[in-house]
Amino acid sequence: MAQEHFDVIIVGAGLSGIGAACHLQKSCPRKSYAILESRAAMGGTWDLFRYPGIRSDSDMHTLGYNFKPWVADKAIAEGPAILEYIHEAAKEYNVEKHIRYRQRVTRASWSSDDATWTVQTQDPEGSKTTRFTCNFLLMCSGYYRYKEGYTPEFPGRDRFQGQVVHPQLWPEDLDYRGKKVVVIGSGATAVTLLPVLGEQADHVTMLQRSPTYMVSRPFRDAFANFLRKILPDRWAYAITRWRNVLMQEWIYKKSRTDPELVRRKLLDRVRNELGNDFDIAKHLTPTYNPWDQRLCLVPDGDLFESIRAGKSSIVTDQIETFTENGILLKSGQELAADIIVTATGLNMVVMGEATFEVDGTPVKFGDTWTYKGLMFSGVPNMISTFGYINASWTLRADLTAEYMCRLLNHMDATATQQVTPQLRPQDAGMPARPWIEGFSAGYMQREMHKFPKQGDREPWVNTQDYRRDRKLFLRDSFDDGALVFTAAHSGQSLAVA
Repeated sequence: MAQEHFDVIIVGAGLSGIGAACHLQKSCPRKSYAILESRAAMGGTWDLFRYPGIRSDSDMHTLGYNFKPWVADKAIAEGPAILEYIHEAAKEYNVEKHIRYRQRVTRASWSSDDATWTVQTQDPEGSKTTRFTCNFLLMCSGYYRYKEGYTPEFPGRDRFQGQVVHPQLWPEDLDYRGKKVVVIGSGATAVTLLPVLGEQADHVTMLQRSPTYMVSRPFRDAFANFLRKILPDRWAYAITRWRNVLMQEWIYKKSRTDPELVRRKLLDRVRNELGNDFDIAKHLTPTYNPWDQRLCLVPDGDLFESIRAGKSSIVTDQIETFTENGILLKSGQELAADIIVTATGLNMVVMGEATFEVDGTPVKFGDTWTYKGLMFSGVPNMISTFGYINASWTLRADLTAEYMCRLLNHMDATATQQVTPQLRPQDAGMPARPWIEGFSAGYMQREMHKFPKQGDREPWVNTQDYRRDRKLFLRDSFDDGALVFTAAHSGQSLAVA
């Protein structure tokens, strides 16, 4: 079987993968590379999800790439605008010619003898297997299963005579005009759907088991739009990006040091939107502290406006069973529905569900230690992109790609072909902490045991701290005793300068 060989293989042509390819071309222009994409189009999340109103829940000055200014008027962007932005970046850097579509990575095997990954793929139908080889592997496959979202087992679901839809697989021809719609869930997807569906549906009810913190923010960033009028786009973008990074960081840290203050401020804002007649305590006051889960963004207060207008409502209760005509709740109330939308979250996966082995030994990532949140103990020449939970994903994706380029250039300069994170003697007996700490979202807690552990010291940490990561990724020396560099064919480990 013929195999194509590349210096670098990037898995995934979404926001992270396209950005990584652009960084690679800028900083390592002599490296050959390919992007393996399981679907037939680039864009990842922003091409897959097609439900009404899909948009970012982060501002585009931080969700955008650090090398490509976001110049649109809206800072909170709809999905199609984000997808266009990704396509623009790919075109500007001539990335698309490097993409191999319909190549789902199923297996990756490392050989230390020749410092090479062999990557096996299948087409979507599973009828054709292809192999590629590379010296370095960058995983940008995201963190959730593309085939299906997470849907709990609901009693009586087969009895329901209407249509049940998951937002991840939204039917193009779904007609909700004049219909009664129940959206199960209280996360970002449900909050996005409610005001949009409410414009045409008879009524939309958000059915939640427990509330989520919500915060209103303008679609348009007046500060950013003003700066673009008086400064070059790159300057305006850079200033706005840092301003928003620092603001996100301050709010997150304040949520940790003084959660009651942040809680009170958030609830006061919601009360100002909905008034004292709305039962804030029942429907919009979570039992956890702010940023134990992500805050739900309500751009321009659109959800609150929909509730005030009577187009939407929130019910806080638990499901007893689906019925022929809707949902019976534990309280005895029945919600009539023509369409039920299960906005119940994602199925989180590790490494796109591919299997990995190193020199014939299977890799169980849950048994490894994370190196700076991007590499894994005992796994050579591989980096994985996983963005921030408490800030915009792309902030960390950019840093990860920049770290990879810096590492590749260092290996070229030192004539080494293999780099492997290994625990140092002083790391023996290091206490283990979960990959993500202090984040109680169910979709993460269900799968956290499959992710690598982090320790109590650098570099075995996954910080979720952008400014700290800038130091760890872009300035710290490679000579930390944890990275072992090896020259090809010699088996000789080399100290780094």
